[in-house]
Amino acid sequence: MVGRLAGKVAFITGAARGQGRAHALRMAEAGADIIALDICRQIASNPYPLATRADLDETERAVKELGRRVVARVADVRERAEVRDVLAEGLADLGRLDVVVANAGILPMALGDPDPMDFVDATDVDLVGVMNTVAVAVPHLADASSVVITGSTAGMMPGGADNPAMGPGGAGYAWSKRTLISYVEQMAMHLAPRSIRVNCIHPTNVDTHLLHNEGIYSMFRPDLVAAGAVPTREDVMPAFTHFQAIPIPFVEPDDIANLAVFLASDESRYLTGGVYMVDGGISAV
Repeated sequence: MVGRLAGKVAFITGAARGQGRAHALRMAEAGADIIALDICRQIASNPYPLATRADLDETERAVKELGRRVVARVADVRERAEVRDVLAEGLADLGRLDVVVANAGILPMALGDPDPMDFVDATDVDLVGVMNTVAVAVPHLADASSVVITGSTAGMMPGGADNPAMGPGGAGYAWSKRTLISYVEQMAMHLAPRSIRVNCIHPTNVDTHLLHNEGIYSMFRPDLVAAGAVPTREDVMPAFTHFQAIPIPFVEPDDIANLAVFLASDESRYLTGGVYMVDGGISAV
């Protein structure tokens, strides 16, 4: 993939670890300079630890090690002004914007009493955060640029994240990811006159903190919870594997980033408004 994004600048949210870091490193390997953003603090309703400043520093270090320039800043995608300020710093340093990867996301889950604010937190990050990112980026995007949005197969499958057992936060996550499908279609149409493409990647389970936590494990092994046990990673691997047609428990962040590089490159110059599933065949099961 060396050179596929040469001369381009990519703006990536949720870049401190997981899928976001994979996007940053794959795009840097392909020749892009990177503007990286992450919240680097906890959101109370989210039951697993979010990224830290040390995680973002590691992304920055790794991009520099690849020989690319990088501007890495702490900001909250729920706050449009903060996202705009980070992008302004990146533009001042790197000079242009060609790729947006609106990736930041959380999955609040009710591990105790369900709280309606969990729905608000999920939608504020997973939907409003995407729209904030795109909104501040559009005025600066070069013609024939690319916007890549992170969705989820959970948003396309009733009874997934919106299972009542996952509470308002799970419902907010699923509704946000589902709503992104029509959002992508609309933005693709309105940006098409400038040949700016807008596409959405829908992963199955990905090997990140969002998947590997007690809340998700409990959803996949309610039998163990009912028996008074706390499910472990080993306990859920067979259930994870049953989820896909290809016998894998989950995909890796690099599997998503590989597609994002293609969608960011000129090789996808006529692909827009699309929904692309990296799902191990989950849609065929």
